Amino acid sequence: MGATAEPTVDVNAINTAAVGTAMEQVSAQLTQTALAAPSPTSLPTDTPVSVPTALLPTAANALPTTSTGALPTLSFNTTPVVGFTQLASPVAPAATTSLGDACNNNVFEADVTIPDGTILPPGEDFQKVWAIRNTGTCTWDEGYQLVITSNTAACQAMDAVNFAFRNSDDFVSPNEGINIAVNLTAPLQQGAYQCAWRMQSDQGAFFGTPLTVVFEVKTQAEPRN
Repeated sequence: MGATAEPTVDVNAINTAAVGTAMEQVSAQLTQTALAAPSPTSLPTDTPVSVPTALLPTAANALPTTSTGALPTLSFNTTPVVGFTQLASPVAPAATTSLGDACNNNVFEADVTIPDGTILPPGEDFQKVWAIRNTGTCTWDEGYQLVITSNTAACQAMDAVNFAFRNSDDFVSPNEGINIAVNLTAPLQQGAYQCAWRMQSDQGAFFGTPLTVVFEVKTQAEPRN
């Protein structure tokens, strides 16, 4: 009964002291690690490298000058090759375009007699015949005629009477072709002659392709049979 009582153990105080001791040890270790780590070395500074400057040639000095006088001159030989015949320039064919309307029209088809350029002796009687076709929609009946349109004295003297359709046997239907003729006499004077005729309707209107006779009078020409 007379012994001294044992002191009471404070568990919380013991835990607090233990945690404090542990924290001091961790702090000491971090300090030693930081002191042992080497100090960072500064990175080197980039030094610019100088690039040599390339001198570009100027256009005036680098590009060669081309002289047009040095170019060869081209020439073409137009002399025909031996053994080949040079073709003549194309010549447009004689115009056969009709000049009329839907009702009255005709077209020249051929010279039946006295082709252009025929040579005749002075004063010779001859007959000029043309092949023509009715290209209109109207029939050439009574009142239609072939009339000379040249106003020269020589042409008028060659044909004083106009050709006319006087009966049904002479009538020409649409799209029908006929040979139409005039009787002429060559002038007595030498020279070249050209005379023209045209169809005329029963209303007095000219129509169709002009019909011509083109010939030459010469004293040395032989009479035609």
